Amino acid sequence: MHTSSLADAPFKKFLADPHQARARRRARSAMLVAALALLPLLAAAAPPVTASPASVAALMDKDVIGADGKEVVMITVTYVPGGASLPHRHDAQVFVYVLEGAMTMQIRGQPIVTLHPGETFYEAPADIHQVSANASETAPAKILVFLVKDKAKPGSLEVSN
Repeated sequence: MHTSSLADAPFKKFLADPHQARARRRARSAMLVAALALLPLLAAAAPPVTASPASVAALMDKDVIGADGKEVVMITVTYVPGGASLPHRHDAQVFVYVLEGAMTMQIRGQPIVTLHPGETFYEAPADIHQVSANASETAPAKILVFLVKDKAKPGSLEVSN
């Protein structure tokens, strides 16, 4: 329930005045025209917004003692609900441990598996990681990844289907 106060009186008078109503309509029209005129400029200036299916956090990288040119890289990868990576390979030995959520994984030519917290997955250097996806459409998934790789090679390479 709303009660009137003396402070409401000038506002009500302003709203009831036909000259003020016409001025308000003109002001709204002018603001709308200005906004529509600026919209293309604002859209062109804004960077495109894209949702990343996964975010990677580098935790550590160390040289492998006794194996010149080799390193161990430790990362976490967090997949948004429904997020997935494109098919890829690593030219590395990859050890995956599921921290949170559920992940659907597949090496090309092998069956699809769904992993839950505490479960592991392995990729050999020649493997194509065909499916790497969050199994949930509503909750994120997070994995801990260890890569043993040549220092001179990239951590991941996209491959075609």
